[in-house]
Amino acid sequence: MKLLVRNLARTTTEQDIRKLFSEHGTVTECTLVLDQETGISKGFAFVEMPDVSEAKAAIAALNQTSVAKSKIRVKTAQ
Repeated sequence: MKLLVRNLARTTTEQDIRKLFSEHGTVTECTLVLDQETGISKGFAFVEMPDVSEAKAAIAALNQTSVAKSKIRVKTAQ
């Protein structure tokens, strides 16, 4: 299941996101979206979790939680 993680602090790294979601299950892919010109985070990422129940548990546990002083939003990617 592909998840969209929004409202990330610009300082949050792909490793930070992978570690956060790995606490709730297997993460097969984690992609932090960067600005092509500056290389700075655009504040959102995609996380791929193959097990639907683990992905739903991650959404329930992490949506609206504070990460690096930013309240993140987690939902299923469209």
